Amino acid sequence: MTVRNILKMGDPRLLRQAEPVKEFDTPELHALIADMFDTMRAANGAGLAAPQIGVNLQLVIFGFQNNVRYPDAPAVPETVLINPVLTPLSDDMEEGWEGCLSVPGLRGIVPRWSRLHYEGVDQYGKQISRDADGFHARVVQHECDHLAGILYPMRIKDFSRFGFVEVLFPGLDAPADD
Repeated sequence: MTVRNILKMGDPRLLRQAEPVKEFDTPELHALIADMFDTMRAANGAGLAAPQIGVNLQLVIFGFQNNVRYPDAPAVPETVLINPVLTPLSDDMEEGWEGCLSVPGLRGIVPRWSRLHYEGVDQYGKQISRDADGFHARVVQHECDHLAGILYPMRIKDFSRFGFVEVLFPGLDAPADD
């Protein structure tokens, strides 16, 4: 198990435009993805983007059955998504609480598309094409934002609904955020 250091907001590497992945099914890519899953799980994250560990590639992982940081969230399928393209399925937006492993201890209300289609490839170069809604759609959008150098506080519209987890959600047994 290899847990990587997660970059924190303020690190300029989090603001870069990630590069497309060009080679698939390589030992290096498989090792990177294994490290990302180890890192995400160790931090109780819902997802993780390669730029968050300093790797400037269009690669995100996400998924969980139960997450202590989001106890009311439905399960999201464990997914490796490379070179993603997101397409909203309607103009409907939904507000919801988000946190980030790169912005530990804070949460904020972020507007996101309520339904979307995402596509890309997995680590073997196999096509992925799915529709998602609710929390699943939120997680995908949050992680893919990292590939464009966007952190969720940049999307907050009302900063009266942004603050520390311990104040906003007393008693939530959650370590640093995703």
